[in-house]
Amino acid sequence: MSEQLLDVRGLKVKADGKKILHGVDLTIGAGEVHVLMGPNGAGKSTLGNAIMGHPQYKVTDGQIFFKGQDVTGESVDKRAKMGMFYSFQNPIEVPGVTLFSFIRSAKEQVSGKRILYLQFRKELQEKMKILDMDPSYAERELNVGFSGGEKKKAEILQLLMLNPQFAILDETDSGLDVDAVRTVSEGVREFMKSGDKSLLIITHATRILEALHADKTHVLVNGKIIAEGDASMIDDINENGFEKYEQAAAQKD
Repeated sequence: MSEQLLDVRGLKVKADGKKILHGVDLTIGAGEVHVLMGPNGAGKSTLGNAIMGHPQYKVTDGQIFFKGQDVTGESVDKRAKMGMFYSFQNPIEVPGVTLFSFIRSAKEQVSGKRILYLQFRKELQEKMKILDMDPSYAERELNVGFSGGEKKKAEILQLLMLNPQFAILDETDSGLDVDAVRTVSEGVREFMKSGDKSLLIITHATRILEALHADKTHVLVNGKIIAEGDASMIDDINENGFEKYEQAAAQKD
């Protein structure tokens, strides 16, 4: 049994004054890949943001433990320094800040160490090659004018460079063509190579999962995890949708 890395207990969350999560329990061990699925509006991204500490999502009850430490009230940057990472569903544009500068600054903030320019550039170029990214993108403003696929590659580039212990990938494969999904998947595989990293993948398309082994699948409906199981649940959902899970949630309510 793997060492417990993330432990979410009875989490209730509000956003914009609306109750979205109604008591979520979730445990992820070191080296595990967990998949979170559910219909639109179920609260999947809310859960991801709450775990990461996004201030827009207010925890009204429950606790979040990471590496045995209660981080429920901790800031996003504190969680990042502890080894947590969040890949956004819709990455934002940051005019005036190059991709190179952004990742270098983030890496220095997370590590608490000054990073030598040439050393960083060499590592960045190596990771960009894995993701089939044109080296010139390093000098472009972060996500400004990037296509959807390029933005997702930039997110995975950050993942590889920051090298956290735990990452949440929110709809990373959405809107990508087959080639882009394959490239992004290669980056995620590279991240998981060490064997001690963990992932929570929030997805609809599930194409990114073709390159990964999922240890556990969770189905979230109306702010509650209504079912859990192994990777076989993914195939069932792809074939039959969420209807039976929504019916089960309605019966519980």
